[in-house]
Amino acid sequence: MEDRAVAWLAARRALLDPRSARPDSVLFTRKALIETAFLAGLRARLDEAPLKDDYASILEQVEDVAREPSYREMIARDESALLLYAGTYAALRLCGRDAPEFERIVRQAVEGGYAAAFERVPYRQLDLLHTLYLCGIEHDLSPMDDVLPFSLLCRRPNVLKLADRDVYAITHTIFYVTDFGLREPVWPREFHPGEAVELLEALLVLAEARTNADLVGELLCCLYCLGVGESRATERAWAFLESVQEDNGRVNGPEGVLHPGTDAGDSDFRHWAEGYHTTIVAALAGLLERSPRRRTQSPPSPPAENDLLRAPLRHAVMWLCDASPEQDRRSGLAGVTAAAVGASAIREHDLARPSLERCAADLADASPAFWQQQGMEIAGEFALALRRAEVHCPSLDAHLKATADAVASFESIPADIAAGVHRLIGLGVLSRSVASAIPRQNRHREPRLYPLHAAVSLCEARESYHLGQLAATLRTLVQDGWGHHRITRDAVSFLVAQQNTGGAFGYPAFDDRTARRKAQFSWTRSAVIALAAAATTGPTD
Repeated sequence: MEDRAVAWLAARRALLDPRSARPDSVLFTRKALIETAFLAGLRARLDEAPLKDDYASILEQVEDVAREPSYREMIARDESALLLYAGTYAALRLCGRDAPEFERIVRQAVEGGYAAAFERVPYRQLDLLHTLYLCGIEHDLSPMDDVLPFSLLCRRPNVLKLADRDVYAITHTIFYVTDFGLREPVWPREFHPGEAVELLEALLVLAEARTNADLVGELLCCLYCLGVGESRATERAWAFLESVQEDNGRVNGPEGVLHPGTDAGDSDFRHWAEGYHTTIVAALAGLLERSPRRRTQSPPSPPAENDLLRAPLRHAVMWLCDASPEQDRRSGLAGVTAAAVGASAIREHDLARPSLERCAADLADASPAFWQQQGMEIAGEFALALRRAEVHCPSLDAHLKATADAVASFESIPADIAAGVHRLIGLGVLSRSVASAIPRQNRHREPRLYPLHAAVSLCEARESYHLGQLAATLRTLVQDGWGHHRITRDAVSFLVAQQNTGGAFGYPAFDDRTARRKAQFSWTRSAVIALAAAATTGPTD
């Protein structure tokens, strides 16, 4: 992949020359020049073998542009753009092509009281510090390890809330503080190094699900920068990148690389502009993977989290028990059942017992049609809760017996009711021997998938504040064995943060009390079911 990517970049190196660029694309071309130059510089830094062939031709193009006064003197004319040009000098220096006059102008800008002084967000400050280090320019700025604690990376962000720009801030922070895998950063005392790896792997799931090859590549590079060798995450990232690399070596970038009109109808320019950066990233991933100088280690696993769901579940169970009598029969039953599930998850069955007794008495003479409408999941879960509480509901008992008798008469068990049959067996109303004697219609079961679509669904549900969808997706992830994955845990954290002081979940965007109560009742039921599943999940597969 690296060889093909670099070959594609080298074949189009003339497009890196801002002298021949159209006025509306000069700045874009300068940005592409520094990024491509930096790839050549990293090749020299990470591999001691002399540059040759495509890397050498790229370097020659960069050197040809940088020797012109009109390019290197841009720093003196616009100190705020220091990084746009200093990186080119750093790349030349790494490749042994030192340029004293270029270095003097960079140093002059750094000492000029603005270029290195104006306020930057943490990862941009780290960019400045790393660039000055590679340029060999001394300064009195705070060192990298003092800036690192203020970065987004070290603030334990919720992955469901991160926009692409946030992910780029994280990847670039890792690039700079690790010097692309050559430096061991001093992590903040409260930050566990394994958290960084875990975060990257979670972000990789989202980047792949969104088919963003640029972020997949950068996140893969970051894993290598942190010393990660072969792993399931790196293997998936490589498989994805290889699947999207074109035959000529190009890797297409995400939408929005070019501002509208920048290409002026030039299809060749657009084809290059939309793919050059992601192709650079793919080449860098290959370079880092094979670099003999890169640190390799087994990052420690992040620390285990404490049980944080007991209190939220307890409060929600109590709220559901209080709110269920206000609902109609069907909704009230669902609320009490959810409350019983939540109480069972925290082993406080007595919390829901009064509500179970009231609901069972209210439904003692419910019609078979009523129970049929509830479905086996709610009816079965309610029955299980009643058994634990030693409470009886005659109409439900009759419904379950009739259902079991009907199943026993089947010639075969349809795949879509297999879970309900299993529940009947668990409740003891259907003999296991009788059920096992009935042939089952096999439904093709897909292998357990990486949680790509579920991860995107969680993000979409968070953005639209669809708490029911988020809770349902969260429950599915837990049931599929991803209960301890960072994405799932962050979904749990987000959901818990939506609980109000009374115990209900959700903040409706309207003021009508009845409508608010109805929405919160629905959200709280869904949240309790999902959090109960998360609270009782076993180890991740």
